[in-house]
Amino acid sequence: MSFNVSFSKRNTEKFYLPGQEIKIARGTIAPKSYTTESDNVLKCRQRTFFALCCFLAVYFFLCFRVGYVCLNKGVNIDTAISDAGDTDIIRFKNPVKRADIVDRNGEIIATSLPAVNLYANTKKIDNPEDVAEKLNYIFPEISYERLFGLLSRRRSFVYLKHSISPAQQSQVNDLGIPGLEFEICETRIYPHKNLFSHILGQTNTDNEGISGLEKYMNERLTTSTKPLYLSVDLGVQNQIRDELIAGIKKFGAAGASAILMDVKSGKVIALTSVPDFNPNDLDSKIEQKTKFNFATKGIYEAGSVFKVFNTAMSLDSGKVKISDKFDTSHPVKLRGITVREPHGPMGKLTPEDILVESSNVGSTLEVIKVGKKYQREFLQSINMDKALSEFEIPEVAKPNFKSEKDWRDATMATVSYGYGISSTPLHIISAFSAIINGGIYHQPTLLKDVKREGERVVSEKTSQTMRSMLRAVVVRGTGKKANVEGYQVIGKTGTADKLNENGGYNHKKSISTFISAFPEKDPQYALLVVIDDPKGSKETFGHTEAGWNAVPITRNIITSVAPQLNVKADFDLQKQKSIVDAAYKMAK
Repeated sequence: MSFNVSFSKRNTEKFYLPGQEIKIARGTIAPKSYTTESDNVLKCRQRTFFALCCFLAVYFFLCFRVGYVCLNKGVNIDTAISDAGDTDIIRFKNPVKRADIVDRNGEIIATSLPAVNLYANTKKIDNPEDVAEKLNYIFPEISYERLFGLLSRRRSFVYLKHSISPAQQSQVNDLGIPGLEFEICETRIYPHKNLFSHILGQTNTDNEGISGLEKYMNERLTTSTKPLYLSVDLGVQNQIRDELIAGIKKFGAAGASAILMDVKSGKVIALTSVPDFNPNDLDSKIEQKTKFNFATKGIYEAGSVFKVFNTAMSLDSGKVKISDKFDTSHPVKLRGITVREPHGPMGKLTPEDILVESSNVGSTLEVIKVGKKYQREFLQSINMDKALSEFEIPEVAKPNFKSEKDWRDATMATVSYGYGISSTPLHIISAFSAIINGGIYHQPTLLKDVKREGERVVSEKTSQTMRSMLRAVVVRGTGKKANVEGYQVIGKTGTADKLNENGGYNHKKSISTFISAFPEKDPQYALLVVIDDPKGSKETFGHTEAGWNAVPITRNIITSVAPQLNVKADFDLQKQKSIVDAAYKMAK
């Protein structure tokens, strides 16, 4: 059977005859209308990939923006409030912008927390009497009269209360009064209250430092969010403060102060002055006397403590030798002064004996051999003539140091045993550290990471000799009560009458001082304890000298803090063996 099929020209435009679909002219490409199923799939994949790329690009941009805003710049929202032609711009930023302060171990001793301030746009308040009454109920510490006065001012921004609590904020919100607004801010918190008050100081309501380290380091604390590491130790500071408070109570003293310093770097490990204050309280609530930092601002005559500097100076000059003997059996008469021993003549004394017996006449005879010019220059080399302005708190005082023309024979004599010159505890311990650390003076500092080059003030030989002499003061002199077993304490006592308001001396009131260091062979820490106006008791047999109050307090402090500071005890094994043998024989 056969079929005759005919194709019209119109039909051939829609169909291809058998074999005709492959007849493509040589040198040409496939027609644009030529498509397959695989072409459609390819286009779908390409479009899906393009859409995915766009999505990922938007996603990564949003992630970057969120991270940048949250971690770097903070949120910044400008809100324009128009009222009677006035435009106020309220900016909300990350409220915590003042850096933390931490001790040398990283313990926080000052930090900032988010807070809320209450303010008013009084132009929106029609009834200030009613609003003042309602706010007085929420904030009873603010008088109605003050609130009414603030709300009566026709201003667009008036502070009503700083750092309100969340509960108070909720109560104000519940009032629903237009014109009462909140400002997000930060408040400074001192978690250890009084403990570091004289070091840290305070900030004001605008979170700016107004005293102490907060003021001195204000720029550093507000331009960097990294914690500021101090050299102080929280545990050691707490222990020393507790011992001072106990000492004040025991000896009926008016106050006390102490500084613990690393003698090889000048870094302050602890600094406290009692009475102190709680920096969390508003400045107006703090008694003025508690804000006085005696450790850095208290200028006083330290008495026989200055014999340490006098002896070191005399030996280092080469004009006095350790074997020299000075006759103290007679008073020394100089122009304008006669120096006598307060407890009677003591015969011929070596420089070590002068320290141990605390001889005024002996000290005067030493300085006569050296001369007042050399004496004055030496005291200047240990900064007894200037304020220690590099120390990181602004409350530092300048010693009472007489001019060269006023440095007469009488001044030379009295200064040799601690009168006629007034300085601060910070000056004394910094100079003492130089005398016993090998002869290098370091500027004191409160910062952990600060390294300051020292200056030699005495030879290493003189320093070594002084350590041996000061050990004798503790072993057989007025510092016996500080002889802590295993730590080879060295030191010198000083007791001086207090000055009256008229410039004379009050012989019924005194200041006791004990400067010490440990251990003798390689001193690591120096400790200065000052007791203001201690009273005699049955336990002290009525005595008020440093050996009866400042020295035992020092013993308690060293016994407690030396293990905390990882100072290795060095016991005399032979002595311990003899004690054990004696106890064994008694047991038999």
